[in-house]
Amino acid sequence: MNPSFNQPQPAVPQTSAAFIGASWVALLVGFAAFNIGLWNATMALNEKGYYFTVLMYGLFAAISVQKSVRDRLEGIPVTNLYYGISWVSVLLTVLLLTVGLWNATLTLSEKGFYAMSFVLSLFAAIAVQKNTRDSLKRESVEQAPLG
Repeated sequence: MNPSFNQPQPAVPQTSAAFIGASWVALLVGFAAFNIGLWNATMALNEKGYYFTVLMYGLFAAISVQKSVRDRLEGIPVTNLYYGISWVSVLLTVLLLTVGLWNATLTLSEKGFYAMSFVLSLFAAIAVQKNTRDSLKRESVEQAPLG
């Protein structure tokens, strides 16, 4: 029998609609800006593919870090291997984007544009994942039968 089953669940604070909306807008703006920049860029198609892949890998890695950190805080088992791979993946995407932009024949403003839209997208993906998880947890607490 799980000893924590009968213990009351702590109240989950409700995330404001403004923060949820701002998180989604930031994710969509960062993702769209990065991809519109790639679409309009005069670089080779393989270079565009490289940057797109780094963005998608970065989004996945950021969400994975958020989930594994949150799981650990909530007592849900996460292996050290997965936790470590998640962090290495985020750092690797930042490194891959940095090396790619460093060696690219782009103006400094273009390099800054890609870097900032990438970072905005990663941060927003973490915020959206957090909001989604908070909403699901709040719903499960509210639907739980009272003692």
